[in-house]
Amino acid sequence: MTEVDTATEPDWDAPLELTVTPAGLFHSLFQTASTVHTGWSSCADPTLIQADLTTMDDASGNYCRMIEQEYVEDGNEELVWHDWLVEIRLGEVLISGHWQLQASAPPLDWNWAAREAETAFEKACVLVGKRVRRTLMVDGPQPQAGTSAQRPRHH
Repeated sequence: MTEVDTATEPDWDAPLELTVTPAGLFHSLFQTASTVHTGWSSCADPTLIQADLTTMDDASGNYCRMIEQEYVEDGNEELVWHDWLVEIRLGEVLISGHWQLQASAPPLDWNWAAREAETAFEKACVLVGKRVRRTLMVDGPQPQAGTSAQRPRHH
């Protein structure tokens, strides 16, 4: 390097190169996940998705996605699962981590799984050059079947 080269900073938009492997991402992002896997296509079923948050690097097509979906296990209508899925596309490879609980699991377990998936998503967004900012949401109780909240009253 010459004296001129050391006097200036590297260009902020200069592409950086590094080696990232699915195993490295599993270890660093999805350590608490119920299931991890790679694939060529998404394992999310569009008919089951309840929430979908995607951030993308427009220049490369890489993205990070957090999905919530619910599904019934093998036709057993009584066994409903909730799945928090964090999906990362880097090139042609999809890297996925799932945090899955039965829909009837206690709220404390739901909070833990949601927080773990959100943290993984937050960290994974760095791979596509994005930051995640958390917001507050007010969540009220769901009306119970047969309550007056569901049935209008006539006077």
